[in-house]
Amino acid sequence: MNKPTTTYRSIRISLISLLFTFFLTFSISSVTFSQSQGEQYITHGPKNGTLIIIGGGLLDATIYDEFKKQAGSDSAKIVVIPTAMDDNYLQHDSSFSQIKKNFASYGFSDITIMHTRDTSESNRESFLAPLEAASGVYFLGGRQWRLADAYLNTKVQEELFKLLERGGVIAGSSAGATIQGSYLARGDTKNNQIMMGDHEKGLGFLTNVAIDQHVMVRNRQFDLFDILQRYPYLLGIGLDENTAIVVKGDEFKVIGKSYVLIYDQSFWSREGSELKHLPEKDKLFYILRKGDKYNLSERKVMK
Repeated sequence: MNKPTTTYRSIRISLISLLFTFFLTFSISSVTFSQSQGEQYITHGPKNGTLIIIGGGLLDATIYDEFKKQAGSDSAKIVVIPTAMDDNYLQHDSSFSQIKKNFASYGFSDITIMHTRDTSESNRESFLAPLEAASGVYFLGGRQWRLADAYLNTKVQEELFKLLERGGVIAGSSAGATIQGSYLARGDTKNNQIMMGDHEKGLGFLTNVAIDQHVMVRNRQFDLFDILQRYPYLLGIGLDENTAIVVKGDEFKVIGKSYVLIYDQSFWSREGSELKHLPEKDKLFYILRKGDKYNLSERKVMK
């Protein structure tokens, strides 16, 4: 009578052991999958080089000074890209003399203007030559979709990443700020008030991020939520005018006269937030000012 009971007990132990092994393997696989998914959505800056992402408007000399310093000071060789601008303006200043004069007034002497609307030209070796020699690139403002149409998935984009790899700097104001992100906010050709339009991909110098500009002066502080509700894994960065972030690796520092808004589903305040009545995390943002530092990959303010 004891033999069947012993056999049954052995089978039951074997089944329990088998199930335990299965669930343990499944749990490990799930953790590994979650970790890999998490890594996929981390925001990273360039491993080498510097980004200067500017909120637009009239800029004071400190932002140009930072660009010049990062580009090599008096030895800086810069390429200015006005492609985001309207054709009427570009035709009015067809020799780009006004653009060159503006950068010369801030101490730049080696200035090349690079502009096209033709992607075949963006892949031509002769067109790329100034980028290959440049220590800095500056994207002027306008409409960011024009930059995407001209340079996305071309050799120009490849050369821009090579410039960063060799320690150069890429700066841009307004449209030239937004194009630096992976998601292209306000990329619609019909109206710049449409946050998610017919162009949604930026040049991607910063990964998993959507960048907005002119934020406070134009009361745009709630606009990024349109994007973040659909793509909650993105980090939202909103820059006010005459303000910039200087990105090195996975960290940035705020410079300029106004503020930067951060949308990372958390809240931060110098005075603490224990007694504050805050909205849901998908409606949160907070403000950084000159001198503040932020870790992009960890998505938190640095003390």
